[in-house]
Amino acid sequence: MASKKYVLLGVLFCLFASVSFAQVSANSYDLRDSSLYPAKRLPQHNEFLQNAYPFPAKPRNQWEVGVKGGLPFGSTDVRYAGPTGGFGLHVRKAVGYVFSLRAEYNWLRMRGLNWQPSDDYINNPAWTANGYVPGTDAVFYNYRTTVNELSLQGVVTLNNIRFHKAKTGFNIYFFGGIAGTMYSTYINALNGSTPYDFNAIVTQFGGPAGFTYKNRKAIKKALKGIMDGSYETKAQQDPGQPTLGGRPFKPSMVLGMGAEYKLNNKFNVALEYKFTAIKTDLLDGQQWQENDLAHPAQTRDFDSYSFLSLGLNYNIGNKAVEPLWWLNPLDYAYSEINAPRHMKLPKPILDDSDGDGVTDQFDLEPNTPKGCPVDTHGVSRDTDGDGVPDCKDKELITPTICQPVDADGVGKCPEPQCCKDIKAMLDSGNYGGPRSKCNIGDLPSITFKGKTVTLSKDGKALLANVADKMRQNPNCKVAVVGYGESSKAAQQLSWDRVNQVITYLIEKEGVSGDRFIFRYAQTGGDENTIDLKDGTGEEGPNTVPAPHPNLRKKK
Repeated sequence: MASKKYVLLGVLFCLFASVSFAQVSANSYDLRDSSLYPAKRLPQHNEFLQNAYPFPAKPRNQWEVGVKGGLPFGSTDVRYAGPTGGFGLHVRKAVGYVFSLRAEYNWLRMRGLNWQPSDDYINNPAWTANGYVPGTDAVFYNYRTTVNELSLQGVVTLNNIRFHKAKTGFNIYFFGGIAGTMYSTYINALNGSTPYDFNAIVTQFGGPAGFTYKNRKAIKKALKGIMDGSYETKAQQDPGQPTLGGRPFKPSMVLGMGAEYKLNNKFNVALEYKFTAIKTDLLDGQQWQENDLAHPAQTRDFDSYSFLSLGLNYNIGNKAVEPLWWLNPLDYAYSEINAPRHMKLPKPILDDSDGDGVTDQFDLEPNTPKGCPVDTHGVSRDTDGDGVPDCKDKELITPTICQPVDADGVGKCPEPQCCKDIKAMLDSGNYGGPRSKCNIGDLPSITFKGKTVTLSKDGKALLANVADKMRQNPNCKVAVVGYGESSKAAQQLSWDRVNQVITYLIEKEGVSGDRFIFRYAQTGGDENTIDLKDGTGEEGPNTVPAPHPNLRKKK
């Protein structure tokens, strides 16, 4: 039966491989994307980007989780009894591009049934306790085992490193590791509460001589006709064996190989064969050799089991590349050789006698002065076309009307006629404009504290100076400007302060009221400041009614 198992395994691998050697044209990840690197590897990543370290940092890569189902096979003293079933779950993480770690759980159920009878089971209490008499009653060894296995495996993948092709969508891998196996074995010894009459089967086939390989199918069919499949009797256990929950527990070792086929960057399917060697000969509940009845011998060989499965795997993780066993670590190196984006390439050495950046074979001005910017033909730039190169031109853009220029590139522009006319008008004083000559100069600003409208001593001193200037310049008008238009209260406060300044200059300093322009609630200034400006030639009232009399501030 074992030979059929391996034939089936080979056929499945061949079929799987025949449809799976398609190449995947997925692009490599962007090595310059800093979000793909964990914090502990960012220093190396930054050094690589700055060409201070030749090797890029390893990116954060996704985890793989998978579920699988398939056929378990037991390799024991009792023959294989046909397909059963099992399933598994695993999580896998890449350590590098070749090696990864995988934690896996498997639940398996296996059955066995001998088609040849035995009568020397004197040391097997599972049979003798159920009324079978060694040497008199024939039995057919059978079992059903339920296995729970938890393993930690190292996985090696080699064919993702490719020298002459892009990434592959098909991976072959090998794995091995340690496991803990907990199993529970039962045998089918009773039909309800009555022992089976296996002697009738022996008689049916003419005694021991009739149990040949040729008759095995008929014997199995006859056995199935009388056995109920209940597996009600707990099989023999080693009394010194450790248990978990009443079930034997043994350390074990796993080995295997598999093949993965990528469906897309998230999903892949895997066909896998796993072999588990467990240090027990009671996986099938039978450990005694078929010697003579008086001297049965305990076997020295240990049982084992295997699991042929087909699984579906999914990659999880944000801001991470695919699991590294899907990536070709040479992909970036080859792409950089083909189209450099990061490599520091040596500059070509071409003669440039004057050092202006244009090689001699293309330079139309081979003796350009040092430091002079040139155009693409190596000729000194002359932006305004006045014949003086920019590097010597003190007037970089000289209008054509102002040329020719002197040795420094400075031209002499004729005075426009309009300027001549204005100058003549100013000199004559007869140009009909509304504004008279005023030399009052800069005027101060008056600051009020808080929400008051009371002038401070400094404010009064400043206003006395303003009044003196106005007396010395009788042709000048002064605009008194207040700010604050955001609310009715702000508008009224601005009006009160402008009114206070004008009133003070009229009543205390004797300045005529018609020389002021009243402006309040203006924008663009400080609400606590009143600005005084030259208002000569401007239009505006010298008195304005209060905008919100009910909000007026008392002095």
